[in-house]
Amino acid sequence: MEDILSSLSTYGYIVLFLYSIGGGMVALIAAGVLSYTGKMDLTTCLVVATVANTLGDSLLFYMGRYNKSVMMPYLKKHRRKVALAHLLLKKYGDKIIFIKKFIYGAKTLIPVVAGLTKYNIVKFNIINAISAALWALIIGGGSYMAGEFLIELTKSISSKPWIAPLTLFSVVGLLWWYMSYATKSKKSNRKNTLEE
Repeated sequence: MEDILSSLSTYGYIVLFLYSIGGGMVALIAAGVLSYTGKMDLTTCLVVATVANTLGDSLLFYMGRYNKSVMMPYLKKHRRKVALAHLLLKKYGDKIIFIKKFIYGAKTLIPVVAGLTKYNIVKFNIINAISAALWALIIGGGSYMAGEFLIELTKSISSKPWIAPLTLFSVVGLLWWYMSYATKSKKSNRKNTLEE
């Protein structure tokens, strides 16, 4: 039994690393809860998530900087979202590198757009590493401290299975609506203003 728990913890760190390269918020919350129950080590989880998240965003930055030809077909399909990411980068500057770690959708675009611009590579990597550490500490540490609540919430959701899909569809719907609203063209906004 101890060997199984040991290997589960080992694979858990690998899963956390791979998942954190592309975001990893859910995996980090799960790792925090598993740390609360004693099945994983919180410090190791925070370090793994920080390193993976830093590497993932740095990779996106370098792809934007040095592989524009590979990125362009994807970016052409999402011109408005790229424009929104560029505006956020100009408006909030360095702060957006931290903020975007908590915003679904912006997580991928901000590093790519920063890479496409003349944003300083060293500055991006330093801010990105600090932001990843803070992100891991806030999400992982928060889920560790709220471990009992999250376990009870999971039990409650498992007893009422309709809650999880309803919550998921609501969150996805709100994010889709916001992205559609935020990236709406100025032309359609002017048209609606003139009609009123």
